[in-house]
Amino acid sequence: MGRLLFGYSQETCQSFANNVFSGLRIRFINSYTISMKKTGLLTALLMSCAVMNSFAQITLSGKVINDKTGEPIEGANVRLEQTTIGCATNSKGEFFLKNITQGEYVLRASCLDYKPETQTIKESKKGVLIKLKGSYIGLDQVVITGTGTHHKLKNAPVPVEIISATDLKRSGATNFKDAMNMLSPSFSFSTNSMSSYMTMNGMGNKYVLVLIDGQKLTGNIGGNTDLSRINISNIKRVEILKGAASSLYGSEAIGGVINIITDQSKDKIDIASDTRYAQHNQFDQSFNININKQKVSSFTSFNHREADGWQLNDNAITYDKKTKKEILTKTDRQASEEFFSNTINQRFVFTPNKSLSLYTQGGFYNKENKRPQTEIDYDLAFKDYNIGIGGKYLLKNTAYISWDLYNDNYEYSKKYINDIKDKKGNIITNLGESLLQKRQNYYSANIKGVFRADKHNKLTFGSEYISDQLKNPDALDNDKSVYTAALYSQDEIMFTQKLQAVVGLRYVYNQAFKGQITPKATLMYSFGSVNLRTSYANGFRAPALEELYYNKERGGTIAVGNINLKPEKSNYYSVNAEYFNRFFTFSATAYINNINDLIINTEKPLTDDDILAKYKKRTEYNNVEHARIKGVDVSLYSVLGGGFSLGGSYSYADSRNTTTNSLLPRSIKHSGIVNANWCKTWGWYRLNMNLNGRIQGSRYEESQYGSAPNCQLWNLCTRHTFNNVAGLDIEPSCGIENIFNYRDDRPFNSNYATLSPGRTFYVSLSLKLKR
Repeated sequence: MGRLLFGYSQETCQSFANNVFSGLRIRFINSYTISMKKTGLLTALLMSCAVMNSFAQITLSGKVINDKTGEPIEGANVRLEQTTIGCATNSKGEFFLKNITQGEYVLRASCLDYKPETQTIKESKKGVLIKLKGSYIGLDQVVITGTGTHHKLKNAPVPVEIISATDLKRSGATNFKDAMNMLSPSFSFSTNSMSSYMTMNGMGNKYVLVLIDGQKLTGNIGGNTDLSRINISNIKRVEILKGAASSLYGSEAIGGVINIITDQSKDKIDIASDTRYAQHNQFDQSFNININKQKVSSFTSFNHREADGWQLNDNAITYDKKTKKEILTKTDRQASEEFFSNTINQRFVFTPNKSLSLYTQGGFYNKENKRPQTEIDYDLAFKDYNIGIGGKYLLKNTAYISWDLYNDNYEYSKKYINDIKDKKGNIITNLGESLLQKRQNYYSANIKGVFRADKHNKLTFGSEYISDQLKNPDALDNDKSVYTAALYSQDEIMFTQKLQAVVGLRYVYNQAFKGQITPKATLMYSFGSVNLRTSYANGFRAPALEELYYNKERGGTIAVGNINLKPEKSNYYSVNAEYFNRFFTFSATAYINNINDLIINTEKPLTDDDILAKYKKRTEYNNVEHARIKGVDVSLYSVLGGGFSLGGSYSYADSRNTTTNSLLPRSIKHSGIVNANWCKTWGWYRLNMNLNGRIQGSRYEESQYGSAPNCQLWNLCTRHTFNNVAGLDIEPSCGIENIFNYRDDRPFNSNYATLSPGRTFYVSLSLKLKR
């Protein structure tokens, strides 16, 4: 505020106040005869100057550059520590912060592949120059998922795998499934007409909690989480925590947590458009619009996807139940069905001061699958809307309190494309009619506090309330619901600079299964460039409402739930070793996850009522005695020089039902990925070439149609970046998916290794505007 009072500057007011105060003090000592009127006027003037001084503002501007080359660093995060004030640098490396209350601050600049730098700031300053040193392996990234608090990746006591926005762009993937498939060997996917079934380190969807900015992604269809809701064009990074995390995240985190952090730019204006087209009319369009104006920020994202369907084989395989022989028949069914989808998310943030931040958010999603009318009588339609509010209040000494209220509503329906008739020829469902199949309502409330007890202890306390509600007209007699309440605590203990530990405890009260306690403990020892970690965690998963109450007939099979199910419990043990330097990093993790009372869907003998109803098969959810997943994850990454980098990861997972000594369904023992990248800049032009390869073993399936075979997929992506062309960053891209044209072209109904139609060419265009 340059002019504060009656047009005079702040310095003039302060000088005037000091002189008046000195004169007033002399007059007060020598005489008490000053009139009350004059005293009142002087006092009012003094108070005005004091108030104006208290609202004095700091303005900061400057530039972030590479310490060796002097080139500007775009997208560096510049912020004042212990506040919500910050921004990202533009294409010239410039930053600008204003409306900062007078005081002393620590200005921090950080960026992927660079070491953070800090400066102490006490007053307004122009031309601040910050030089960042290269840290090519990215271990200075900040992660939150492992402990629920912020840590640099190299110092995080709990090992967390990071997939950055840069990794996603280089891969050329447009959806979450393909991105994870090509960037982490721990993941595998099998796809059916409903959705993609995900496994991570041998454990399926229902054991892995998927979060977006800390909020659960709902949408369970046929045991699959609907991953199509995730807009990867708006992802800042993906944090992957493997192993039981129930003590911090609750019931569904028995196998791990995937936390997707969205990009919330700090620039005044940040607008991006991404367009991609590939064969089979695979079209993807995204818009991200971020606006920051003083204390209010708006973050908007939109994604539209569509594609034609394709067949891998025009024959379908079935089995004659009497002769047990294969029968091949012609079919119009598609391995990948025609579809379109839209995802819209909006978030508003209000920051009234440096300590308080409030937000409100909302989202909408819809998707429709188009199916051949000659084969199936209905299409599938999916819909979701969600809303949330919350905030964060910063206290002293890195402490804060946060709170969140969230509601997510997901449903899917059958949209009939044929009239359905009963045996007498009467129409029971009309063409165009839509029938609800499942509706899920999820409510959560969470409050968490993080406090620095002393220099050795950081304490976390929190409570959570969750309500799950389910409506399924075809499978449930009545709507079902269950609530869960939880209290949790955690202590991050810094014994020495080399030795730290994390211990945590969560008490869960489930409406159906009463109380349960889940502890965890992690120990980390660091020396030089080596980190050694060991951890134990107890997991707990309450049976889902479908598993308890499901009752549905389809194709002569009656599938039923089991109200006598017991919760699943696990004990997870892991050992991790990590070595890093400026150009190379290596990590290896060995783990065992023992699961008691594993819930699986098993075939049961037909009852007398089943026989009367002419059912041919009965399945029921049951607890088996024990299951065990043991495995090893190994990864390495190196910067070779000259713009070249090379990385690779390997995952071994032996997932077994130890009661029968059989592999768990959809498990893959061996998988690996290779990533090679080359980047070169010539002035305002940058070329990036990236080669991704995935090699995986056979995927075990408990099915008469057999397991999925081994496969290899290799993708090449080239990106051409033109910086600051008429104020825009323009980035055309082209690439090849499945370079070696691998197709799993077995008959329909086979358990496919991949749904890739073969070698596929694509082009894309990215436009960015930042101010």
